[in-house]
Order: sequence, then structure tokens, then C-alpha cells
Amino acid sequence: MISTIEISGIGVIDRATLDFGEGLTVLTGETGAGKTMVLTSVNLLLGSRAEPALVREGRSRAQVDGVFTLDEQQIAPLVEEGIDVEDSELIVSRTVLAQGRSRAHVGGRMVPASGLAQTVAPLITVHGQAEQMRLKNPNAQRDLVDSYGDQAHQDLLAEYEKAWKEAVNAKRSFDDITKNADERIEETESLSAALEAIDAFDPHEGEDEELRLEARRLMSVEDLRRFIDTATAFIRGTDDTDGASSLLRQSRDQISSARSLDESLASLERQAESIAIDVETLGDDLGAYARSLDADPTRLAWVHSRRADLKKLLEGRADDASGLIEWAQRARKRLEELVTSGNNPEAAEKKLKEAQARVLEVGSCLHDSRVRCGRELAEKVTGELHALAMADAKLISTVEKTKPTSHGLDEVTILLQPHSSATPRPLGQGASGGELSRIMLGLEVVLGEKSTTKTFIFDEVDAGIGGQTATEVGARLKRLAQNRQVIVVTHLPQVAVFASHHLVVTKNDGLTDVHVVEGEAREAELTRMMGGDAHSPAARRHAIEVLTSAVPQSQG
Repeated sequence: MISTIEISGIGVIDRATLDFGEGLTVLTGETGAGKTMVLTSVNLLLGSRAEPALVREGRSRAQVDGVFTLDEQQIAPLVEEGIDVEDSELIVSRTVLAQGRSRAHVGGRMVPASGLAQTVAPLITVHGQAEQMRLKNPNAQRDLVDSYGDQAHQDLLAEYEKAWKEAVNAKRSFDDITKNADERIEETESLSAALEAIDAFDPHEGEDEELRLEARRLMSVEDLRRFIDTATAFIRGTDDTDGASSLLRQSRDQISSARSLDESLASLERQAESIAIDVETLGDDLGAYARSLDADPTRLAWVHSRRADLKKLLEGRADDASGLIEWAQRARKRLEELVTSGNNPEAAEKKLKEAQARVLEVGSCLHDSRVRCGRELAEKVTGELHALAMADAKLISTVEKTKPTSHGLDEVTILLQPHSSATPRPLGQGASGGELSRIMLGLEVVLGEKSTTKTFIFDEVDAGIGGQTATEVGARLKRLAQNRQVIVVTHLPQVAVFASHHLVVTKNDGLTDVHVVEGEAREAELTRMMGGDAHSPAARRHAIEVLTSAVPQSQG
């Protein structure tokens, strides 16, 4: 679950800390106070696009830090990715610079925004207008039916995916043999010629860099000799001047004389002796290096020739010698596939037919399972809709067979029949925002029993509703929060009254603050939400009586 979020410099929020608990948490506040910025901050931690406009005016950056408390099931995949999780807590941060760049860290390690989407986003399910729009998509509807399926259904999904991949590979092999004979011959000859040239050259790891350095050394012999001779002269001296070695020996002798008068200088004497020896050794090594310098035009010509040959081999294949070696390994494997598959077209055709038959066999079983899962899911969500002021509504799932795809043989469509005399229509054709909100909530309540997600965030789930319907929405959110964390942004007191934790977003003098309300402060906020005088004890008592009396009537 989300334990804490710290927000700094985002929109109207200068600085705010939000502590979330288990169960149902509501976030309320007047329009324009900054509730949207809180959700925006959460989405930044999930990898959403970081716009420079989010940075508060006058600030150089905006930052969001989040602490997630995880269970063992959530920790395991993160540890496999090398992400540090200490004491079951994952620390995530996102920084947005006013210049337009952003940075993200997960478990102390810098990651791209896509890394947040892969590691953090699966921990939370967020529902807002975008998710409602996605609900109209047939692919999303198919995924909903699949997510409702039991373990046997999940096994069928995995089995179909395996069968599909095998059929795709079999089709590729068959096409290689039959439809692309000329291309196969051309590719075989090209790979054979390239591998023959690479084998003859016989490159080794890092050779391109070695050749570059050797060429530079051979072309710079005269400059090298001049530099080294000068350095050697500074150490050994000349006929006219003493070098560093001679001066160090003289210094050592003077220290030795001083040591005869003061034994505390013994360590300095030894140090001077060591330095003098090191400098003499350096002079010897420089002399040896100078003697090794040889222009060797023959060797230089060979190096230039080998670099040119290597450059030709690299063209279109790799950037360096190491990459060329890896390319050759892949080319050998591909060449082996071309040669092997080309020897038996009948076997390739048989394998393709068997793979395609397997796709149809598993796909048919998956179709039957989807029909069952879709029917059960629609019936359960219909029951939820009846309690959400859609008493005559009916949700219907249809599963029509189509040509095989990577997802199965089916086109799944979820239809809504608003009342018994209406014609059922796909969700994408006519369902209102309020209807979609309630359908989404009903789906989450039903699917929540099977979902591994521990945290749900709802925005505008109560759009277009009020009265007892709002109370039923609150009851269902409370039920969903019995064994998971649910965070709801709401403007309805009938929903807020069900909360275990209540956060209020306020705005004063252009600055937004977020704080927990309890007791009388919470009563005052609920009263304000009902349109009453939050400062009046009588108004607060009346508001609480109205709200609490509605709770037992709910069917949640």
C-alpha cells in the first residue's frame, strides 16, 4: 500500500505530506483547492508524463517522494530486478525540472520513467476518466473477462499463448522454405561469404581500440622520443646542469648529516632514500622506453591495412570488434536454421498444420471458458448496478468467434441494457459518464475478490450521482477496502462518511495544505460538503444524523 507521499513545488502545492492508512481513505476539499495536483503527484510516481508546467511558479523543480509498504508477493519480482527493498518499504521519487527534464529513482536506483511504469504502476490501480474511456475498448473488455477467470482459465490463456507462438514460428519456417526460396538462397550465400571473411580476419575482443592506439603510437615516434628524452634529461641531468636524481641524492646526504645530530630525522632520511631510488628507477624505465621506440613503417602499414579491413567488416553489422563477434554468432545460428529447414519442406508443412490445429483446439477451449466467465461476470456486476440506482439495468457479455489472433479466437463485447425495453448496446456506444462510473465500480467490487492489486485509487467515481445512490457507492468502496487500501477523491459527503481516514485539501493565500481531520473537524468538513454551516454545532449534528442514518439502508 501507499504509506506516505511528500509533495513539493507541484502546481498550487508548495509543500505537503500525506499519510495514508489501510482501508478506505477519502480526499475532499473545495473545488480548486488542489485535489487534482495530489492525484497528479501519484501518477508521476507511476510513470506518467512529466510536464514542466507542473512546476510551481518561482520554483526550479517539483518533487514527489513516495513510500510503499509491500508484502512478500510484491517484493519478490522487485528483488529479481535488483531493486532494493528495506524493511518491506520501497522508496520512489520523481523530480521534474522547470527546464523540462525529469528524473526518477526506485529503491535508490535511477530509472527511466518507463521503469516506474514497469515496477511501481502494477502496485496500484487508478480509476479516472481515462480508465472509463478505456472501458469502451473491446480489448480492455476482453481483458476484464480474462481477469475474472479462475486458475483453469489463466492456464488456458498461457497454453494458448504458447500454441500461438509455436504456430507463428512454424509459419515463419515454412515460408522460409516455400515462398522465399530465392531470398533464402541469397541470404545463405550472403551469410556464408560474410562469415568466411570474418573467420579469415579472426577479430578478437577490443581489437579495434588496440589497433587505433598502436597506429597513433607508430605515427608519433619522433614526438614521443622528443618528449621522453626531455623528461630523461630532467631526471639524469646534462653536462651543464644537475638532474632531479643528482639533486635528490644531494638532499639525501644533507638529511643524513642532520640525522647524525638528531635521530628523529631517521624516518625522513629513509623517505629521501626511497624517493631517490624511485626517481633513478624512473630514469632507467624512461631510457628503456626510448630505446624501444621504432618507427617501423612496415608494422604501421600492416596496422593501417588491418584497420581498413576491420572497418569494411563492421559496415552494416556492428560498431566495434566485440559487436562483430556477436553478429557472427547470430549469423551462424541463422545460417544453420536456413540450411536445416531447407532440407525438409514436407516436415515443415506438417509441423505448421499441427501447430495451427493446436491453436484452434486450445482457442476453442478458451472460447468456451470466456463465454462462461463473461456470463458470470456480467451477472455479478448487474447485481451491483441494481444497488447503484440502475435497478432495471443489465450487463451482457458476448463472445463471438473470429479468425485466430495472438489473444485467441474471440471478439469480446460488453453491452449495457439500461432498462428492459431498451436494446443492449456496447459500452462504447451511448453509456453516459455516470453509468460508466457505476459500471467501473461494480467491476472493481466483483474483480477485487480475485485481484492481486493491494491499492485502488478512484477519481470521479461518484460523477453524476447523489442521494441514496451515493451512499451505495460509499458502501461498496468500504466493502472493497475490507482487505485492501482504497483511496477516493470525492465531493460527496455520502461517500466520505464511510472513510476510515479522511484527508482534507485546503487553500489559503494561494498555498495548498493537506491535513487529516478527525472528530469535530471531520464533522465540520462533512457539514461543509452537505452545504451547511461548518461552524454551527447544530448544523454539524444534523449533517451527521442524516449521513449516518443513510448508512444502514445501504446494501453494501
